[in-house]
Amino acid sequence: MALNLNIQEIITSFMVLFAVIDITGSVPIIINLNNDGKKVQASKAALLSLIILIAFLFAGEALLKLFNTDIASFAIAGSLVLFALAIEMTFNYEIFRNDAPKGYSTIVPVVFPLIAGAGTLTTTLSLRSEYSIANIIIAIVINMLLVYFVIKKVNLVEKIFGKGGIYILRKFFGIILLAMSVKLFVSNLSILLLQFK
Repeated sequence: MALNLNIQEIITSFMVLFAVIDITGSVPIIINLNNDGKKVQASKAALLSLIILIAFLFAGEALLKLFNTDIASFAIAGSLVLFALAIEMTFNYEIFRNDAPKGYSTIVPVVFPLIAGAGTLTTTLSLRSEYSIANIIIAIVINMLLVYFVIKKVNLVEKIFGKGGIYILRKFFGIILLAMSVKLFVSNLSILLLQFK
């Protein structure tokens, strides 16, 4: 069975997931947790997030079938979530509130909802409607390697980019995410409309 690897799909999937995860935007949160004595474990955070994302990539469709929903419909719903995330990133307007319970700082809030939150899970399954699973898995793995590096060297990352650099990155990826959400919405809406013809 061919893996059907495609560099463009890998890069696009990586960019979209990178924008949604927004690990550079989480640098101040991670530093604050570390300073408060709630040490965030880089390897644990990256590994748990990887397992959750890949499990959802494979089991998500079966889960949708239990609720009598198809991937195209879920992708459209996902595109709306991405659109909301993009609005947050671009315009600094809070839509999603981090109301997770305190404790277990590596798992909450780092793994969920910062890395493998609702937005990332939705994006992962939405990408499946567009791209090959192998390419999405590679994109997830590369993102988790970056997550590991950023958490492990969080103070170095902040020094390299500076607060201004992290701010600019967040805005840049917010706009990319906005464009991707529109593309995801339009392409999957056309699939749904064809089913009704």
